[in-house]
Amino acid sequence: MNTTEIISLLPYQAPFLFVDAIETVSENNIKGSYTLKKDEYFYKGHFKNNPITPGVILTEIMAQIGVVCLGIYLMKDTIEKQYKPSIALTSNSIDFFLPVFPNEKVTVVSEKEYFRFNKLKCHVKLFNEKEALVCRGYIAGMIK
Repeated sequence: MNTTEIISLLPYQAPFLFVDAIETVSENNIKGSYTLKKDEYFYKGHFKNNPITPGVILTEIMAQIGVVCLGIYLMKDTIEKQYKPSIALTSNSIDFFLPVFPNEKVTVVSEKEYFRFNKLKCHVKLFNEKEALVCRGYIAGMIK
């Protein structure tokens, strides 16, 4: 399964699709990116006259790339081409260190902790364009 196929199987669409590219993927890790556009819907109110990407959106970017894309890859032998998998996040624990602003490209690096009984838990990190660590933590989800 190539990276374009993985992205096409994501159960999201604009304005809630936060995956532009997957650079690498294997049985144990994934690396992908997303560029936050200046006209994203959440910048209108977060914050007034000083747009900053909400932490929940950064967490969602990490979940979409680091857990859902990796999960689709891990289930490649059982996923049919026209079938979009169902996803349910079961837990997350994220520490935030730096803000992310409009027009910034962020990169997610995720390493599989375990994948069993369709539950995937990953250690995820999100970096800005300067390769500085923005946030990191653990995200787990069920993929079916």
